[in-house]
Formats: sequence, C-alpha cells, structure tokens
Amino acid sequence: MTVRIQEHDFDVNAELAALTVGQHHVGGLVSFIGLVRDFGELQSVASMTLEHYPGMTEKILGKIASEAAERWNLSSSLIIHRYGYLEPGDRIVLVAAASEHRVSAFDACEFIVDWLKTKAPFWKLEEGNGNAKWVTARMDDTAASARWSVKK
Repeated sequence: MTVRIQEHDFDVNAELAALTVGQHHVGGLVSFIGLVRDFGELQSVASMTLEHYPGMTEKILGKIASEAAERWNLSSSLIIHRYGYLEPGDRIVLVAAASEHRVSAFDACEFIVDWLKTKAPFWKLEEGNGNAKWVTARMDDTAASARWSVKK
C-alpha cells in the first residue's frame, strides 16, 4: 500500500509500472485518474483549490487502503491525491489496485475511489466568473459509498 498527498503532478505510467515491478503473479491492475472539470457547483470552473489537514489526511487514506487490502486479496495498491491550486484538465487523484485476478482489482479500486469521495478530509474551493464556492457533499457519492458499508 502506498499513499501520498502531494502538490505536484504525477507520472501515471511510472507510478503504475512501479506498483507491479517484480510481481509476476499479478493478473489485473486497475486504475482510476480523477481530473478537474470545467464545471461543478459553479456553472463555469476556472480553477479549484484543494486543502487538507496534513497528518490526518494520510492516516485516513491509509485506513481506506488497509480496508481495501483486507476485503480483497491485493498484491499492492496506490493512492496519490493532490492538493493546492489546480485548473481544468489537471490530474487530482490516481488510485490503483493490483491483484492476481481482475475482479478483486476492479472492486478494490472502485471501493477506494468511492470512500475517497466521502471519507477523505479534503476541502475543494471552485472559482470561476468572479465567484467562489466550497464544494459540498453529493448525494450520489454518499449512495455509491453506502454499498461498501457491509464487508464482503
């Protein structure tokens, strides 16, 4: 399990290659890349600033990764989440899960992403057209994460 919170961008290919190097038993590597959109709670988003609580954020993301590893037989997992000033098209998050079998990798990756959306202590400020708005929790994110409440 690797968890990193960072301001700078990441190289997706390098990160995924490093995640499975030497692990020839891995049969499935599933990844998700989250990007800044040019719309959101504001009609037009020119930028987004992500804030977090250092120390607490890493701890919670580590717990999410640990729970994924307990639920599915993962060889490795990766969560990279950015903070700071971002613009549309910038990468925000990379989540990856590697397992002997694809189903475990898909499920674990989806679980991590769903729980990041609802449990990770990040605060997002969208700005555009002279307006600024803190992003609020979305009901569909809460509904998506609810299906993972009961352990498999």
